[in-house]
Amino acid sequence: MTHADLVFTGGTVLTMDSARSRATALAVTGDRITAVGHAEVRAAIGPRTEVVDLTGRALLPGFQDAHIHAASAGVELGECDLTGTVELDEYFRRITAYAAEHPERQWITGSGWSMESFPGGVPTRQQLDALVPDRPVYLTNRDHHGAWANTRALELAGITKDTSDPADGRVEREPGGTPIGMLQEGAMHLVEQVLPPVTPEDRMAGLLRAQAHLHALGITAWQDAYLSADGGPMDHAATYFAASENGALTARVTGAQWWERERGAEQIPAMILRRKQFRSERFRLDTVKIMQDGIAENYTAAMTVPYKDRHGCCTSNSGLSFVDPIALRDYVTELDALDFQVHFHALGDRAVRESLDAVEAALLANGPRGNRHHLAHLQVVHAADIPRFHRLGAVANLQPLWAAHEVQMDELTLPFMGGDLAERQYMFGDLLRAGATLACGSDWPVSEAAPLAGIHVAVNRIHPDSDEPPLLPEQRLDLMTALAAYTAGSAYVNRRDDTGALRVGALADLVVLDRDPFEHLPSEIAGTRVEQTYVGGVRVFG
Repeated sequence: MTHADLVFTGGTVLTMDSARSRATALAVTGDRITAVGHAEVRAAIGPRTEVVDLTGRALLPGFQDAHIHAASAGVELGECDLTGTVELDEYFRRITAYAAEHPERQWITGSGWSMESFPGGVPTRQQLDALVPDRPVYLTNRDHHGAWANTRALELAGITKDTSDPADGRVEREPGGTPIGMLQEGAMHLVEQVLPPVTPEDRMAGLLRAQAHLHALGITAWQDAYLSADGGPMDHAATYFAASENGALTARVTGAQWWERERGAEQIPAMILRRKQFRSERFRLDTVKIMQDGIAENYTAAMTVPYKDRHGCCTSNSGLSFVDPIALRDYVTELDALDFQVHFHALGDRAVRESLDAVEAALLANGPRGNRHHLAHLQVVHAADIPRFHRLGAVANLQPLWAAHEVQMDELTLPFMGGDLAERQYMFGDLLRAGATLACGSDWPVSEAAPLAGIHVAVNRIHPDSDEPPLLPEQRLDLMTALAAYTAGSAYVNRRDDTGALRVGALADLVVLDRDPFEHLPSEIAGTRVEQTYVGGVRVFG
């Protein structure tokens, strides 16, 4: 046996490979795995081999995130960061401190506040005016479907009581019609178009900041779910490509080009050009992201049953389909024929059905082309549509952290669900039993990026340290399935077929955990820690 560069021994090797699910040793030569097994792998140890004694710890394929906003999250970490708390006084403290620390900034921007911190989920401009009266303030909430603006920001954007709501959003208003300071969905663009541009330096710093954070969580690859082509805050494709060319990008990244929902197929030629222009070993731009609906908390997720109002009465609102469902079929068919993968935001059951209809139309028109289209979020899936995932080859892209009782779920979502939709939240178990391929992502910075936290909720349907009952416990996943979704499943979505499992010939993208999670109680999964992360046999964390 040829001597290896790196050998792991003395622990549990969870391969995520059905041919051999467990081993105790693994060898790496160059950037590839060259042996997986037991005592015989020690024959690969030579005088220059680095030997890692796992001492009972676990070695797994590197985690992959199938739906994340890494580059923009990294930029936001350098702005006013409101994540990690729901306390209003703490928001006020952080905003005041950030403004004082950055007198040079024309705008105070940031993200991370939670709707549950405000009555009805709606903050006001006056709250921000009291903190920063002399400069515009614009802060997106943690799910990035709404924003909080002060009076100065609204003035600079020209938003008044006479401003009409855009077709894909809403300006929340005071009783007399004056904007209250909360912008929903497409109304956010009214302010975003007057924000100062993000500099190339800010973008690169943000990307590297995010990459270090994700490697520390054991993540070796991801799909960035929103790379626009408009030069705006989310246009990070050139940054990814530059980082890949100069060696700064150590992760493997698939980029999803943003489909501008107010436009049609005329935007596809530019996407083809960008796919060709921005392509390297570590970065690909061969996915298109179509946001078919909004979110349940602001009643823009597209449902088959209308929402209820605060009195429990049925309304006429069943959410928004951002792209015409019939036109969507044509767009997806054309994208599929061009071998683009389509990444759908589909949260409500009507949006899920519309997206599956589009995948089916493409399959009928083009035949199977192996583009691995996937639907993200899937908060509600109609029972009739669950078997279609397997039949159409559409991947269920899950964000497991959301599948638990919390204030946003219990106070801002479930009471407003019509029909039986409250009993159809995050149907992971049903999707698995119906044969769907599962992948997992975090949607960071909407929620935390830690895969082990997501796996904990997928298995337990309870947040770590929560004393709430499990949310629909029959929809739990077993631990092996959840681990596979965050490794092999997401690698499948990212079309990185030489990653996601530990087998001879695969790339040596690896994570060392402080324990074998199968040797501990399911309630202890979130306590598992990442100790080392490798990409292509090179240690990038630990």
